[in-house]
Amino acid sequence: MGEKGSAKRNRIIAAADTLFYEQGYNLTSFSDIAEAAGLPRGNFYYYFRSKEEILAAVIDHRLQHIRVLLNDWNTTWQDPRERLKRFVQMLRNSADELMRLGCPIGSLSSELGKTQRPLQSQARAMLDLFRDWIAEQLAALGMTEPDIETCALHLITVGQGISLVASVYQDRTMLTREATALDDWIDALGATDARAQGTSR
Repeated sequence: MGEKGSAKRNRIIAAADTLFYEQGYNLTSFSDIAEAAGLPRGNFYYYFRSKEEILAAVIDHRLQHIRVLLNDWNTTWQDPRERLKRFVQMLRNSADELMRLGCPIGSLSSELGKTQRPLQSQARAMLDLFRDWIAEQLAALGMTEPDIETCALHLITVGQGISLVASVYQDRTMLTREATALDDWIDALGATDARAQGTSR
């Protein structure tokens, strides 16, 4: 595929990524993506034979973005706690989008989980990437298993819960308050039994 073909393929992926987030995977048609990408629908079959293939490309695109993001955090912040706080800061930075549409990872995973479990397992790779990175930060703080796994999932679970409730109630104050509580929890890691703190919240 030449440079021009790669550019068209990337336009399709970018358009599908936005539409899957804004209106959902199942409600997005080939025609919707073609119109958003500014390409004839017939061109799609040269790049993608099915919507499942487009979804796989969108997930791969999001994974690449997440890897770049995590690498930037690793490079910019030396303290594992500060790195973990970047994860929480995403909630604040994305407040408008979260209240309007929810978390792009959580909403896609939830939608696929209802009737398309094999596709959901692909989308789970995004949460797995965050979970594994969080686990690395917890290990750097001296935490050991099974606390690492418990606390990594706790952070992801609370983050997803905040995103969902902020979207349902359109409550930015709640989002900010709960994000601050997560920051406090991160500050306490290593100083107390963080797993017990997570259970008590």
